[in-house]
Amino acid sequence: MSNNCGREKEKLIMYQAFDKMQRHFPMSAGDGAYSYSRNSQLQREVLDGAKEMVRDAIIEKLDIKSLLSASINTFRIIDLGCSIGPNTFSAMQHIIEAVKDKCHYQFSADSSNIIPEFQVFFNDHVNNDFNTLFRSLPVDRSYFAVGVPGSFHGRLFPSGSIHFAHSSCAIHWLSKLPEMLLDEKSPAWNKGLIHYVDAANTAVVNAYVAQFDKDMEIFLSARAEEIVPGGMMVLVSPFSGYRYLKFFGSSLMDLVNEFLLELGRTFFGDLSTMSDLYLFS
Repeated sequence: MSNNCGREKEKLIMYQAFDKMQRHFPMSAGDGAYSYSRNSQLQREVLDGAKEMVRDAIIEKLDIKSLLSASINTFRIIDLGCSIGPNTFSAMQHIIEAVKDKCHYQFSADSSNIIPEFQVFFNDHVNNDFNTLFRSLPVDRSYFAVGVPGSFHGRLFPSGSIHFAHSSCAIHWLSKLPEMLLDEKSPAWNKGLIHYVDAANTAVVNAYVAQFDKDMEIFLSARAEEIVPGGMMVLVSPFSGYRYLKFFGSSLMDLVNEFLLELGRTFFGDLSTMSDLYLFS
């Protein structure tokens, strides 16, 4: 009886943790040794690798003349899933410089008079560390900065108000965990894993794909309403990196097992096996 109660408590803790993940999962706050701002080199490399492609797209396809007029001289940019910097600042400055260059290409030599003002909206979940983000704003920035808390899986702006939408290393995050993965009786019960990569069970893959399809439909529909006609959206996403996920998953399970073993020793005395403890299995 006590073992069953213990299992139910651990299951409840697990489900509560997943429920919190469904609502928000911000990056590590602050600027300490373990913060996102000091541990986002991989994301920076993804951004750097896409810079020239983003610039080429702006130069070749963005029609500044059709977007701006004598009465509208503010170019509005949104970074969706900005986190806390510094990568978002680099990405926004690169976009602004490319737009300025396009102005020089499209207008006369005296284009300095028609360079627009820039307004940059930094978006992430409500629990994102916006304090660190705004404390880190470049002092020499050439734009007006605004914070926009909220999920990008939904509307964030009025219709036709954004000229350029950008997101890097963010759209692969799901709005919530597929519910089928939490049901032991479901064919998509993902025992012992924290991801779907290389999963032998196709039901697991299909559950993630179905959730991603729903999320992207909502995401794209919202952006279609918010971006002005002739505007542009750039989405940069990293490779799957399944080896890293498998390594991270196995490391996490080792930590979980070690934690449960210590928990079991605390509450039940010395345990020779993990067969009486329950989590993700």
